[in-house]
Amino acid sequence: MDEKSILRNSGVRIVEVGPRDGLQNIKSAIPTLTKVELVSRLRNTGLKSIELTSMVSPRAVPQLADGRQLLADREIQGFLQDEEVRHPVLVPNMRGLERAMELGVGEVAVFVSASEGFSRTNINCSVNEGLSRSRQVAQKALEAGLSVRGYVSCIFACPFDGPTSHETVARVVKDLLDMGCYEVSLGDTLGVGSAVDVKSLLGHLQRSGVPIDRLAGHFHDTYGQAVSNVWAAYECGVRVFDSSVAGLGGCPYCPGAKGNAATEDVVFLFDRAGIETGVDLDQLAIVGAWISAELSMANGSRAGAALAARQGFREQPRSHKESFGKLEQEEVMSKAQKDGSRLFQAGVSLRALWQVCHLLWRSRHKLALPLGL
Repeated sequence: MDEKSILRNSGVRIVEVGPRDGLQNIKSAIPTLTKVELVSRLRNTGLKSIELTSMVSPRAVPQLADGRQLLADREIQGFLQDEEVRHPVLVPNMRGLERAMELGVGEVAVFVSASEGFSRTNINCSVNEGLSRSRQVAQKALEAGLSVRGYVSCIFACPFDGPTSHETVARVVKDLLDMGCYEVSLGDTLGVGSAVDVKSLLGHLQRSGVPIDRLAGHFHDTYGQAVSNVWAAYECGVRVFDSSVAGLGGCPYCPGAKGNAATEDVVFLFDRAGIETGVDLDQLAIVGAWISAELSMANGSRAGAALAARQGFREQPRSHKESFGKLEQEEVMSKAQKDGSRLFQAGVSLRALWQVCHLLWRSRHKLALPLGL
């Protein structure tokens, strides 16, 4: 068997980042119990690496303000004891590491940007300062017996600085490996890369002495290239890929950036190629459809949406929809009444406005439309 055939027959590992990277950019608060259930459902698909949350400041990422509460949950605590599944937690600094360790986390992830502009906007420091922080976190984590994974963002371009040079990416990747990261995930944060870019960067990294088996691919789908980039990276020898169920994701510091490569699409790609992922695709598709319904969002996975529909999945109301429905109606009406005088001055019929608001509310919650409207 030639080298290409050997590479083609080797399996891949999927790192599910939906519970953290997938949810962090959603504005409306998601109940902690919904996040716990998402992790539980993802585990049942056969995924062996699921990123749980981040110990980031609530001011920076409000959606993840419940990080400690989630990790302290009894079910999550049980998951953390399972040595068969990795449950990394993103930590930005020493304080975050200490909190994660207090809650029994066995693996943490550190992150740096390959561009100065994004680094200063995202973590309020230069690239070198970010590497220094990560080095301190990694050192203490390793001394405590934790595993450490690394992330590099903006591998192709930065929303503030423009294109990112291969040399800069190589330097950051080497630093992360040198500080003890067992693996470094290459993040196309803006989703601007194509297969040609992926092969060019990976070729440069290999020529620079970076082992290909220590790298992972993390591709966003802003321009619809995520799955293509996954395959290009696979052909270059990468065997680990980050993805998010239902294509959830985005970046609060990159306007217009879309979600991650959808886990369902990535698993479908490899399944069709006869490459082992260890993930039950049909079950995963149901999880994607379920979380999309919970969040009242369109399913961002084409393969997932098609498979869920084929299985006859029907969106069910969220468990908390009914209890909050009346409150939402009252809030809409209160706002309309509050702004009533201004609306009338503009020539808007308050009754017509209320009818539109009511229709939108019922549509959002999948309720039958009243015949009187």
